[in-house]
Amino acid sequence: MDDSLSFASFLEGAKKAAHRAIDDHGRGEYDEFALHGGVAVERLAKAVLVSKNPVYLLEMRNGNPDMLLYLGGHLEIGTDKIRTVGAKDAIKRLRTMGLLPPDAQLDLLIELRNGTAHTAIGDQAKALLPTLADNVSALLRSISLDNDDFWGRWASAMYIAVDRRRDEVERDVELRIRQAWHRFSDRFAGLPEGAMDKVLEEPTGGIHTTITVSEQDDLLFGLSSASCPACGGSARVMFGPTASSHQGTDLEVTQLHCSLCALELNGHEEISAAHVRISPATFGVGLTSTEGITIGDTQAG
Repeated sequence: MDDSLSFASFLEGAKKAAHRAIDDHGRGEYDEFALHGGVAVERLAKAVLVSKNPVYLLEMRNGNPDMLLYLGGHLEIGTDKIRTVGAKDAIKRLRTMGLLPPDAQLDLLIELRNGTAHTAIGDQAKALLPTLADNVSALLRSISLDNDDFWGRWASAMYIAVDRRRDEVERDVELRIRQAWHRFSDRFAGLPEGAMDKVLEEPTGGIHTTITVSEQDDLLFGLSSASCPACGGSARVMFGPTASSHQGTDLEVTQLHCSLCALELNGHEEISAAHVRISPATFGVGLTSTEGITIGDTQAG
């Protein structure tokens, strides 16, 4: 039988597609995540089927009848005539065998991958990372394989994805932090030892003192810096006003962006979930900035 239909080939293909799916998700490419996530499930499902019996790969609807003998090892046919079961039918067979539980979210992932779901792919796919992790885990258990071996460096991220003790925001933020770190570290593959540390030590052109920008007496926003929760570099932090008094203006952090690893967190809830250490900011009106940014009056905290 063709090596491309072997257990090892399907498993390796599933692993590569799954890793690409996690990377897509971290970059916000949710359409690509649906594509690669669906491919990962299909190939892993076929790996499970072929491990039980290669004949289970047979396409029943419009398949070549010679495929039955080919998969049984009693006939050789040309590679252009080889057709195997599709993702939906492979999943259905595994559910019939009791190796995979029913899951409407997995069905949606496969529909998004196939382009048959009548919805905006990105809107739906973003929330399907735990679905991918859960079903991959179930398939791996059915063939006694370890999650850590399959996911490699993404293993801890996948445990976060299925951790029901965390709320959705916390899971999402922790995953994005891991994803940003891997993207950052990948840039230094093959470079001399210490290259990453040197980059982290170099100034990034960010904000090195807290500044605020106001128009007349109205504070518009503030800029500062904090240690990036992903790579540890200097990240830019933006504040917005929440309340004013004769003592000054209280600001709430609204965004964190790291130019080194491209991590971006928006809103107080996400930044709080990342446990970013930012001192409470209260800025008095009438102070002068040395930063040279002027929109109305500019103040430094």
